[in-house]
Amino acid sequence: MKLDRNYSLIEIAKLINAKAIGDEEFVVSGINEIHMVTSGDITFVDHEKYYNKALNSNATTIIINKDVPCPEGKTLLISDDPFRDYNYLTKFFSPLQQPENPIYTIGKNSSVGINTYIHQGVVIGNNVKIGDNCIIYPNVVIYDHSIIGNNVIIQANTVIGGDAFYYKRRPDYYEKMHSCGRTVLEDWVEIGCNCTIDRGVSGDTIIGQGTKLDNLVQIGHDNVIGKNCIIASQCGIAGVTTIEDEVILWGQVGVTKDIIIGKGAIVSAKSGVSKSLEGGKSYFGAPAKEFKQAILELAYIAKLPKMFKDLKK
Repeated sequence: MKLDRNYSLIEIAKLINAKAIGDEEFVVSGINEIHMVTSGDITFVDHEKYYNKALNSNATTIIINKDVPCPEGKTLLISDDPFRDYNYLTKFFSPLQQPENPIYTIGKNSSVGINTYIHQGVVIGNNVKIGDNCIIYPNVVIYDHSIIGNNVIIQANTVIGGDAFYYKRRPDYYEKMHSCGRTVLEDWVEIGCNCTIDRGVSGDTIIGQGTKLDNLVQIGHDNVIGKNCIIASQCGIAGVTTIEDEVILWGQVGVTKDIIIGKGAIVSAKSGVSKSLEGGKSYFGAPAKEFKQAILELAYIAKLPKMFKDLKK
């Protein structure tokens, strides 16, 4: 991102209360992550493993959490938390703006908290409660009886509280189970674009405090997802599943119904979870197994063609 004008190093240092190393009048003209930087940009680094990459990048100002020798032609900003300060600068130079006179629909007996921004085209059903300091982006649909906590962000085109995918097989048709449960998003939850979170059949579907969903995630009915989980793009979780706190599901993980994924489990991309998983471990594969075991099995499978070839000799 290019800034609206050139800033001096000392101006930036004062914004984040950091120690400036180098020419105080050094020009800062942009702000970018390490893989996008050009001359004039600020970037940040907060792990010693990546110090050299940042210091030798095209960035000419680096926010860093250690007082190191400053490379020639560059400047440093010494910070106790570079991620925090970089984030502060991005918000300062590119602040969120409240939509002007948005047109949206809100049903009976629904309430919206203070400092909550609702964008164009949002539809809020009946008996919905939305907390304070939320951002609801365009074309989000929030069905009846949903509860949205404080400091929640819901990105565009997401649906909260749709009917459960629950049917009884009759001899010549499927009979739909009427959904009368709720969807509850606790405080500090963030939901990406084009996600769908189904309400409970008669209980609640719950997304725990601080949990973050990427784009294109499907959460089935009556799921209980714990605190501070990460669920990446294109994951699908069937109904009545419990995902405990601090679980990470990477992209395109599929999870069957009626299981438990234990606290702190990490499931690698494209895995299929067909049974409950113990917490505190990493998993991979379809069906998902402990990561080291799954990788070992793949290594053995890769050797099979040579083994068969040798047997024919």
